[in-house]
Amino acid sequence: MTEPGAPIVEIRNVSKSYRRENLVVPVLHAISFDIAAGEFLALMGPSGSGKTTLLNLLAGIDKADSGVIRVGGVDITTLTETELARWRANHVGFIFQFYNLIPVLRAVENVELPLHLTSLSRRQRREHAETALGMVGLGHRLDHYPREMSGGEQQRVAIARAIVTDPTILVADEPTGDLDRVSAEEILGLMEQLNSAMGKTVVMVTHDPRAAQRAKVIRHLDKGYMGDAATQDPV
Repeated sequence: MTEPGAPIVEIRNVSKSYRRENLVVPVLHAISFDIAAGEFLALMGPSGSGKTTLLNLLAGIDKADSGVIRVGGVDITTLTETELARWRANHVGFIFQFYNLIPVLRAVENVELPLHLTSLSRRQRREHAETALGMVGLGHRLDHYPREMSGGEQQRVAIARAIVTDPTILVADEPTGDLDRVSAEEILGLMEQLNSAMGKTVVMVTHDPRAAQRAKVIRHLDKGYMGDAATQDPV
């Protein structure tokens, strides 16, 4: 287990480009930085700066063209697609802007989904899902469908799904982008709680300065280049 304050993520000289027909479009240029265990990091920058690409690389959704990405001591750039899928299932919790819930599944069933890749029994999966929903304040909404919940509640279900496997890192891509201000504040408060009370390492992409202020560290990307980290003063 990584000690608090020690790097849980190490990114070294990571570059990424995309090909559009015969054109190569550079997105990230020799990015290097660390993310400490238990850190709440906000990645900010204008549209097209490479924020989501960087998030996808450190979450193992996409692969870098060059460089090294270590998460919990594992160099994920050397893993095969099969190994990477297994690693993601065990180590990464995903929170998306539009929740990505399955409409025909109840809340508890949505939260159970990542556990189908584990060796847990059906009863154990249900117990874990109920516990996760309780942690996000939705223990009373187990059997409700996404259409029966507000946007804020749906995002809470998505967060429960992200934490149900006890992942190494939580990655959030514009988690409040589809919410009203009140719901956004509630979700950010929940993410702060997961970080401070549970010690979860959180990496959040956001364009909203108010959301970024909840993080402990803010990093800016601009045209694929990383700026210096800004550490937030404790409240």
